[in-house]
Amino acid sequence: MDAEDSGAGLASSLTDLMTSLTVIFILLLVASLNNAQQEGEDTRNAILAELKKALQAFVTQGVEVKTDPKDPLTLLVLVPQGLLEFPFGKEDIPQDGMKFLESFIPKMAVTTCSPRFRKEINSIVVEGHTDSVGTDEYNIRLSQNRSLRVVFESLRVLSTQLDSETTPNLRSCFLDFLSANGRGKVEPIGDQTTEEGRARSRRVVFKIRVRSLEQRQLRVELEPPTPATAWSTE
Repeated sequence: MDAEDSGAGLASSLTDLMTSLTVIFILLLVASLNNAQQEGEDTRNAILAELKKALQAFVTQGVEVKTDPKDPLTLLVLVPQGLLEFPFGKEDIPQDGMKFLESFIPKMAVTTCSPRFRKEINSIVVEGHTDSVGTDEYNIRLSQNRSLRVVFESLRVLSTQLDSETTPNLRSCFLDFLSANGRGKVEPIGDQTTEEGRARSRRVVFKIRVRSLEQRQLRVELEPPTPATAWSTE
């Protein structure tokens, strides 16, 4: 009986030890994941702050840059009121809007495609909107067409304004980020019972989204290793 009790006690002790080690391992793993998550969030916030600061140069043009309240990874680039607001039922860019894009787009492309930011940005969405008048189907199509017009004009500006050596690479980089989206009438601004409020709703917004922690980690994993530098011994 003593031998049996001793064996049972030893087995129980080993079980307790293994349980304790498992708990310690789990706690260390959770702590490590939390640290990695916090580090990723700190890096993301730093990148957003830097990008926002870089885009503040556009404030002199009346541009407003702020974090999207619906997505912490996204910066909203809001065009000055009246420049990219469309006439009722129209998708053609207003003349003042064309002039604004000619000045604004090259600067934004240079900023977002700079060595500091180009690997950190996930997308640049041109988002079109309408007022509350009309059906959902009609307004989704109209808002999509408005955003597409701005995308096409932005690419045209990059093709015609920059020097021939810079344009292909910069345009290609910007195009990699760029997309158009139509939100229809789901996000109106202002009082929709007034013409002024409806006019403010017929607009486009630029949304710059940085990569998430998972996307940044995947990018690092997929990047080919940097070749070793061959040093001359002459």
